Amino acid sequence: MRLIVADTSPIFYLLSIGHIDLLSRLFGKVLLPGAVDQELCHPAAPSVAHNRVPPWAEVTLVKPIDDPVLQPSGAGERAAITLALSLHADLILIDERKGTAVALGSFDPYPPSPRYSGLDVS
Repeated sequence: MRLIVADTSPIFYLLSIGHIDLLSRLFGKVLLPGAVDQELCHPAAPSVAHNRVPPWAEVTLVKPIDDPVLQPSGAGERAAITLALSLHADLILIDERKGTAVALGSFDPYPPSPRYSGLDVS
């Protein structure tokens, strides 16, 4: 079974269009970091997301990584990337450009460039 981690936005978008079941049909189980669950249940979140974490989604707590590369990302993105890295996930579902760039840098099979390694190259 493949390990899949999701950020908030893909879950929200699929809830909004009534097709959240696609994820379970494609992947079976999807892991959601606790921060994503909190964002979905937050009072300021659109009502379609409130308390709607599907039964096949597993909310998983993750210890934050203190990495400056992740700081421009939102809490859900940081948690999703951290969880995916810590579990060596096969796939991360994320849609924001900054988060995607960070995730691609983090999942790159080649040695990291100074841009993503946190090294000061100035």
